[in-house]
Amino acid sequence: MVSATVVRGTAAAAALVSLLAVPAHAAAPEPGTTPADASARALAEPDVAGVWNVLTKVRRQGAPGAMARLDDRDTIRWAAVGVADRRSGRAISNADRFRIGSVTKVFSAVVLLQLVDEKKLKLDAPVNRYLPGLLPDDRITVRHVLSHRSGLHDYTNEMFARTVPGFEAVRTKVFTYRQLVNRSLSKPRTTAPGGAYSYSNTNFVVAGMLIEKLTGHSVRTEYKNRIIDPLRLRDTFYVHPGTKIPGRHTRGYLTPDAAGAALVDSTEQTVSWARSAGAMISSTRDLNTFLSALLGGRLTSRAQLAQMQRWVPAGTSQAYGLGLRRRDLSCGISVYGHTGAVQGYYTYAFASKDGRRSLAAVANTSNNGTVLNSMLGTLESAFCGKPAKTQRRSAPVERHEDVAPGVPLGVNQN
Repeated sequence: MVSATVVRGTAAAAALVSLLAVPAHAAAPEPGTTPADASARALAEPDVAGVWNVLTKVRRQGAPGAMARLDDRDTIRWAAVGVADRRSGRAISNADRFRIGSVTKVFSAVVLLQLVDEKKLKLDAPVNRYLPGLLPDDRITVRHVLSHRSGLHDYTNEMFARTVPGFEAVRTKVFTYRQLVNRSLSKPRTTAPGGAYSYSNTNFVVAGMLIEKLTGHSVRTEYKNRIIDPLRLRDTFYVHPGTKIPGRHTRGYLTPDAAGAALVDSTEQTVSWARSAGAMISSTRDLNTFLSALLGGRLTSRAQLAQMQRWVPAGTSQAYGLGLRRRDLSCGISVYGHTGAVQGYYTYAFASKDGRRSLAAVANTSNNGTVLNSMLGTLESAFCGKPAKTQRRSAPVERHEDVAPGVPLGVNQN
């Protein structure tokens, strides 16, 4: 018998309601993944009330709503606080779809690693072998692109230097991949190929170009055939260049740069400025299913999953592999997944080493550094359990988000 726990965002909200016979959608790992079992057993019991407390906190900090879903083997827990639609007042729910921003990068990386398994791609081959003449340096490899070590400038720094005007200028635009790459190439590179980690959306625009060149299909088709359909991800879509989120969804609200300015409804947009770097739509259920399947060894060979987890330093308590981020928590546990920032939405989607515990948490606002940092607390509560006051260290402060990483965020924007 599987079980689920609901934490509701009401005034009473601390009450936990247990439900029986709710199907668990987290994918079971394939045979042969038993070495990670010890890591799973070492996880503390999740602090569900702690997750809820984080969601209520980010609502106070300016997010109209926030939600989270935790899949832990045969147990599902979820929480939701606030509204999905400020106009109607409809409550936010884990049944809602939303824009996942840079969590899209994990999908793109998985497709490319499947192509490595199919011997259609080599990680250490130059990108220009597959896309002749695209990049100005033949030393930039596929591995460099997927690990943010290509040195390619992130064009979103200039695009969104002014948050709301930048967004409104591209909300309905449709860019080609090459147009986005050319924006990057008009600026100096940040490092030599293979140098230090330097996050850039340009890298995963190049990843999308590789997918389409090597398969002869759109990234939409490849995401669908290789990941969405096999995992039965019923809420996951790549609708570019469409502007609407299909079905039930939470609306996204962009925080202006000026303190106290009204939130901007940013739900409808092409997200063409991101494409294969950040344009997907999903749900908390589907993100947990996806990461559980990936880390459980169901989407790539064991060899390619190991390649994804060849880490380079990526900031305080973080490392980056191939389209996959590792976060080292205060209790000594590491979790694996990605953050996602797109206008109106912040997403944290991470799982344990073996994929058996996964958390997806979302706030329906962005460009708010206070909310971005507070959301990290959902991981602490979900994977570390209740804090030990004598052992717990302060959570690291994020210096940037996945959009315009070179443009610092304030921590008190509301």
